[in-house]
Amino acid sequence: MSETIVREDITTIALGLGKDAKKLEGKTVFISGGGGFLGKFIVGTLCHLNDNILSKPCRVISVDNYITGKPHPHFNYKGRGDVLEVWGDITQPLSVREPIHYILHAAGLASPVYYKKYPLETIDSAISGAKHLLELARKNKEIFEGFLFFSSSEIYGDPDEEAVPTPETYHGYVSSVGPRSCYDESKRLAETITITYFEQFRVPGKIVRPFNIFGPGMGHDDRRVLPMFAYKALNKEPIPVHSDGHQTRTFCYITDAIIGFLKVLLKGKSGHAYNIGNANNEISMKDLAKLFVKIEGSGASFELVPYPKIYPAGEPQRRCPDLTKARKHLAYKSKVSLEEGLTRFIDWCRTQEMYVKQNKAE
Repeated sequence: MSETIVREDITTIALGLGKDAKKLEGKTVFISGGGGFLGKFIVGTLCHLNDNILSKPCRVISVDNYITGKPHPHFNYKGRGDVLEVWGDITQPLSVREPIHYILHAAGLASPVYYKKYPLETIDSAISGAKHLLELARKNKEIFEGFLFFSSSEIYGDPDEEAVPTPETYHGYVSSVGPRSCYDESKRLAETITITYFEQFRVPGKIVRPFNIFGPGMGHDDRRVLPMFAYKALNKEPIPVHSDGHQTRTFCYITDAIIGFLKVLLKGKSGHAYNIGNANNEISMKDLAKLFVKIEGSGASFELVPYPKIYPAGEPQRRCPDLTKARKHLAYKSKVSLEEGLTRFIDWCRTQEMYVKQNKAE
């Protein structure tokens, strides 16, 4: 059942690309962070396209150092001739001895727990990684078609109320020395590097700013809100809601997100940044916990708790994207409701040992 959910989601993504998928025929696609949550779905989508849609398959080079990414049997692409999986560190220059048409820089440490644990690695993966991969794109300039940098909605910081929903033109309200700065500021500078390579060398760089993407494949222990809530609910433990739970977020299911990301790569305007997310479900953390209780049913509950000491201060109070630009340039539209997406995610989680093992042991 849980593997079926992943396969269905990958099929939905591939079909959602429509005719744009044909641009990948016979091309070589390089992805950093291919072992991460987003990367696994992108690699899986490219494999599905090769098996079912593309008349001439694309070649996939997936690079990861697995500092946080973990293999999972539902995303196993070993033994495929069209996928080369490489342990590699993008903070160092990479030697790739074959032509490359597309690069996706998806490597990074998105969880507050991990980027507080690995602050220098977080900075390096964004900034040095972007520079090295853009240099790789530049070396392939005769055939190169698209570079995509995965930024973050965190670059907006804690936006003014007047700037929510937040458009790409909002410059952000971010501290360069705050507790989240290793992540926020490295993403901002990597955006600058991407745009500079476009302006100076005409490398066709584009930027996506994801807004809280979720779905099957997320690890339970990185302290991001949805995996943490799912873990607690499935183990019949109170769901911890920080402070009074008034903070709001929007959440975008993985199918809508990956379709948006790949559309930016294949048809977005070079030198532009795009918000990708779901603007229709802004919800407070307290109401989100109530939704988990509704979905999981008997035994699920929540409680208000102080922020843990390991959690970085300065959490944004609201987060909601303005998707006007993505809609106009890409005909992008998120389709999966929060409750539908959470139901699929929780159904996947309940079959995963990492989400229920502790409960069984007790």
